[in-house]
Order: sequence, then C-alpha cells, then structure tokens
Amino acid sequence: MLDEFVWGKVSRISPEAPVPVVHVTRETCVPGGAANVARNLREFSAHVAVAGTVGADAAGERLLGDLTQRGINVAHVRRDGDSVTIVKTRIIARHQQVVRVDREQPRTAAASIAGIEAVDAVVVADYAKGVITQSVADALGELASKDDAVLAIDPSPKNPIQWRNATVIKPNREEAFRALGAHENASTEAVGGQLLERWHTRLLLLTLGEEGMMLFERDKPPYHTPTRAREVFDVSGAGDTAIAAMTAALAGGATPIEAAEIANGASGIVVGKLGTAAVTLDELAGSFEGSR
Repeated sequence: MLDEFVWGKVSRISPEAPVPVVHVTRETCVPGGAANVARNLREFSAHVAVAGTVGADAAGERLLGDLTQRGINVAHVRRDGDSVTIVKTRIIARHQQVVRVDREQPRTAAASIAGIEAVDAVVVADYAKGVITQSVADALGELASKDDAVLAIDPSPKNPIQWRNATVIKPNREEAFRALGAHENASTEAVGGQLLERWHTRLLLLTLGEEGMMLFERDKPPYHTPTRAREVFDVSGAGDTAIAAMTAALAGGATPIEAAEIANGASGIVVGKLGTAAVTLDELAGSFEGSR
C-alpha cells in the first residue's frame, strides 16, 4: 500500500457543512501495509526484500521507487494491470487526523514467492486484501522449515489462514478475541493461551495498546511488558513496527522475552511520531538507555 499524508491548518468551519476547512501546506507519501514492515526492517538489516502486488499505475510506480531508494529489493513484487495500488490518504491538521480516504478494489491475485531462497526470516503482514492465500501460506511454511528461518505472522481475522511452522503470530487484543469468539470480559491470559494452541505457533505476541504487550510461550507463564510510550500522537503502523522489530530480534538471536521487549520499545517510539513511521537503531538503543 501507499500511505499518503495531506498536512494542513484549520482556521474555520465550512459554510457548506459542519466540517473543518483544511488549508493544505504539504503532501508526503511513504510505504504502507506490508511495505511499511519492510521499511521498518530496513532499519535493522541491509538485506530486505518485499513480495506482494501493486497496480500498474502511478501510485505503484511511486511506491516501488520509494522502496528501491531505501535499498529494499522489489524484484518479487507483481505488477497487476487489472487492479489499482491501494492508497490510504490521511488528512492531518493540528497534529490530528481529520479523515482517511481509502482507494482500493477487491483483488484475487496471490503473492508469488518463487525464487526466494536462503532467508533468515519471513514476515507476513496480512491485510486481507486477497494477496495472502492458503497456498502462499503453505509455501512460506515450507520455506521457513527448509531454511530454519523465523516465520512471523501479523494475521487478519478476515482471512482465516492455517499456518504451519510459525515462529510467532502477533494479533492485537481485538483480533485475538475475535478469532477465538471470546467475550470482551474474558481473561487475556486465557485467550492468549488458547490461541497459542489453536494456531500451533511457537510464540504468540499479543499487543494490548496502552497496556503494552503479552508474550505467550509453550510451557511457560505469560510474560507482560508494559507500554514504553511516553506520548501517543498516531498509532498508524505501530503493529508493522512491532512485528518488524520482533522478527529482527529473533533472527538476531534474541530470546523471546528480549524480542518482545524490543518490539514493545520500538512501538512505544513510533506512536510518538505523526504518520506512518519507522524506528531507527539509534532511537531504539536510546530508549533502553533512558530506561536504565
């Protein structure tokens, strides 16, 4: 996806309707969706490739050009002339999002992982747009098993995929409860434990918003890490940052608890930024230095 931001100022209400009039001062575009995960991973690794689908349009060209400039391999991105590149436009004024406009259409084109070999980690950011299918999931499970690679999943409850060989699956609280059909007053610990077994994953990282994150690991008690966020300006892309940091940490040899702390720290930084953003190594290291 391409995340577009229209920045402006509000000084009056429209005489045509009870809505603010935004005087545009600038416009920016950054990678969004799975491309934002790749953008975050690029801060931790020099070797990042992204696979997926974009339209054969100007937005797709802009997205691929941006990723290429960041040093991200786009050779496995499919250009689909029958669809449009998903663009999410956020209009922001006075440090607040006024409205979001989505431009997309249903897709049936699956991602292709042909030719992808010798990876340390695979991250799947499923936004339920028709790209992640069961056949793609099966192929990724085989790839992760063959290369003994980390397989990290950021799932969508709208796309019930059966994953195999997953290292970590990262739903947020709402997604986890919805996937299990649990009542909103159910215990977070109980829901997480049941999903750990149902999804046959080694680890489950449950993001809890302002309450931080909870890590579930087989035969161990749940581990809760409270939020590190000091100020929250924008939660856009926080889940992308979390799964990217968690995956990079695990691939680098961190323990599950260390990786969860790193993911939580990274998320705490990114929500303090306006717009879809990434976290640098220096920012992440500094956040832990400051907490000692």
